[in-house]
Amino acid sequence: MILNNNIMTKKIVLLFTLMSLLVGCQPGIPKDALIFTPQTLQERQLQTRRFDTNDEATILAACASLLQDLGFNLEESETEVGVIVGSKDRSAVDAGQIVGAIFVAALTGVAMPTDTNQKMRACVVTKPVGENEESIAVRVTFQRIVWNSQGQISKREGLKDPEFYQEFFNKLSKAIFLEAHEI
Repeated sequence: MILNNNIMTKKIVLLFTLMSLLVGCQPGIPKDALIFTPQTLQERQLQTRRFDTNDEATILAACASLLQDLGFNLEESETEVGVIVGSKDRSAVDAGQIVGAIFVAALTGVAMPTDTNQKMRACVVTKPVGENEESIAVRVTFQRIVWNSQGQISKREGLKDPEFYQEFFNKLSKAIFLEAHEI
């Protein structure tokens, strides 16, 4: 039991460290940042699935494999505390935004910055749950940071599309099956 509490403490410390890295560049913390709302619970339910196994190592291996299959480079992997962090760089060019910028430039003579690239980040946290820790809860969050043509951050946001998370967990279920059966 002491070992379990020690692992949970490490998970909490690592999670807070990762959260501080994600928001470290923002000026100040909003007053309501730590207030839980019904929307917070809804988002957490969207981001979390429970798997009926106590084999956390298999779950983590499947998560790491899936993230890599989705094009993420693993940046951190702390299997002892159940955390995996990955990222991938992608284009953020939006044709509609470019057309709008050209239109504004033609009318005003002023060039508007447009989004050029983005960094997608994924963070997976696992936690044994249940009275006898017979299940593993997996929570994944996806964020993106978008830079514009002037090198400034134009967007910093968490992804909240339910279909995106549903697709991730469908693929994770398959990956867990394959990992468990060494296929």
